[in-house]
Amino acid sequence: MPNELLACYQACIDTLRASNECYDACLLETNPAELKECIRLTRECADMCAFAAQAISRKSPYVEQICALCAQICEACGHACGPHQHDYCQRCAKQCFQCAEACRAIFA
Repeated sequence: MPNELLACYQACIDTLRASNECYDACLLETNPAELKECIRLTRECADMCAFAAQAISRKSPYVEQICALCAQICEACGHACGPHQHDYCQRCAKQCFQCAEACRAIFA
């Protein structure tokens, strides 16, 4: 597997984990309604990262398109989580932006 694909695969796995952690923690907050966009996008992001990692591992002929969409969703999730000062939101945002960059690197 080329280095760019391997880096993208690992970034997707790491972002899946960070998104799930953020999702779970946000739901346990006192007022999760304040975090509804963050919660919604962490689910989208986790699902998309899982799908992208699967596509990479099975050498899908659509990996570039899938990873391009993954990059868009990761970036949106990063922007949704970033403004919140919770540690888990900050970790998620950082990981989302790293994943978006790794996904874009495979077709740059």
